[in-house]
Amino acid sequence: MGIVKAGIKRRARLLGEALCPPKLATLAARRRSRQGQEQQEQQRPAKNTVAVPYTVPTVPRLVESPVFVLAPVRSGSTLLRMLLNSHSRIRAPHELHLRAIEVELTPGFSDRSMLEIGLDKVELEHVLWDRVLSLELERSGKDIIVDKTPGNVWAWQRLRHAWPKARFLILLRHPEGIVSSLANRQSNIATRKQLEHNVLKYLVPLEEARQTLDSLTVRYEDLTADPERVAREICEYLGQEWEPDMLEYGKHEHGPFVPNLGDRSEKIKSGRIQPARPLSGIDGLSPSLMKIASAWDYA
Repeated sequence: MGIVKAGIKRRARLLGEALCPPKLATLAARRRSRQGQEQQEQQRPAKNTVAVPYTVPTVPRLVESPVFVLAPVRSGSTLLRMLLNSHSRIRAPHELHLRAIEVELTPGFSDRSMLEIGLDKVELEHVLWDRVLSLELERSGKDIIVDKTPGNVWAWQRLRHAWPKARFLILLRHPEGIVSSLANRQSNIATRKQLEHNVLKYLVPLEEARQTLDSLTVRYEDLTADPERVAREICEYLGQEWEPDMLEYGKHEHGPFVPNLGDRSEKIKSGRIQPARPLSGIDGLSPSLMKIASAWDYA
């Protein structure tokens, strides 16, 4: 009966898509694909919260001091990366999702072979990640590379281990702004409670990183209200000269807007820095989000 029911549901779905106009059917398929990828990304933290075993020494890196943006989804990280990528010496590509790039070793063969030369699965993955950053930096002809993948919040300890000289930019946004932004997406089908739960998955490790790392913290609200001041602070932190042209990010080439690799809204495509939606207080947030918002002085 289970097989029969599954077959009926599948046929009903296919029939519905067949009767839909082609454009609507395509949009529905894309929405399901995007939702599936988002669910996979949100399920990854459980895997990464387990302590990673470091059994071999770290090998020299091609990129000694990469910059990692630690930020939740819908926090303005794409805007930040556009501004940084507009600098003549800073390369900030689309989200790289390094932590999802893995190496598989054959037990008894490649794992033993690699150990003989001082490498294991974890360190091989770090070597691969480092090579990806190096290639991107070489192609750009710039000096500093920045990765702003939201999933970095679940891997900041590993990134710090892999690159002892890495620098971290922590981007905050009012939790209500994050939840509201997620709720307003066309693909959203989650309840308010589910959205808050998903946002909390990012904010808890982000707050831990903020309390632990020697980093620079900036706010999305400040970035949009006074972009020059914030951009100057970031340039100083990265040891680079301030370039006023950074604020005109729409005049620079940043590559295509690709699904699941950053914001693709009309707002970001406008090429102009637009003010954040004003929010006051933390009433209406769940107790857990309220606690974090208070720690970030959004109360």
